[in-house]
Amino acid sequence: MMDIEELSKAQLILLTILVNFVTSVATGILTVSLLDKAPPVVTQTINRVVDHTIERVVEAVPEVIRPSSPAPSNQDLVTAALALDAERTVAIHSEKTGTSTPAISLGTYLPGARAIITAARDSLPKEVLVGFANGAYIPASLSHSGNGVMIYGFSDTAALPKVTAPLLIPSKDLKIGQTALAIAVDGAAATGIVARVNDAGIRTTLPDIGAGSAVVDLTGNLIGIAASSATPGILISADTITTLLTATSTTVKGS
Repeated sequence: MMDIEELSKAQLILLTILVNFVTSVATGILTVSLLDKAPPVVTQTINRVVDHTIERVVEAVPEVIRPSSPAPSNQDLVTAALALDAERTVAIHSEKTGTSTPAISLGTYLPGARAIITAARDSLPKEVLVGFANGAYIPASLSHSGNGVMIYGFSDTAALPKVTAPLLIPSKDLKIGQTALAIAVDGAAATGIVARVNDAGIRTTLPDIGAGSAVVDLTGNLIGIAASSATPGILISADTITTLLTATSTTVKGS
């Protein structure tokens, strides 16, 4: 018979585990046997104690908090808004000369109205060739003009590019100091802020971006279009454009 003092550390650990296991089994058997013989009141009390203990343990477990997606930075918003503006910016060429000569104006494509809007100028012809960002060139005809804006429409059979349609932001929703973005006539990006809004129009801190160039907010929606190179920063409001589009119907047709 081996003396307990002669056992190694590993053997002592195994012996301890065996004793604890046997004790646990014996305790479980004894508890079940006693509960079977105990009055119902005692059994119900023990069950309630066990239930409350489990509830407290569950409440104490900290809830796993998953990190939320980071909000887009101001740079991300500017980049996305300019990308939307760029895909709607079109070059307007005279139909007579086509693309053999430089564009005579910039315009903005409004897919919902199937129309091109630009700042009114006497030099703009009635029949033009519109160059889109995807490289397509589609003829268009002057449909209506007024209040410093010219609208060109396409034939019903013209297959126009699919781009994201902008909202036209009413002047009353503009705030002094909000960001104003544009793609200038030379293709360069320009940034500024809304400096003033009144009945005369919208003033921004944008440089000369070229008559007819669109100005958008951080969501890529239309604030207005540049009125003239002679008055940098002055915009024709989206209200004016909306009024003109409504007067000519939502679908502008070319000849």
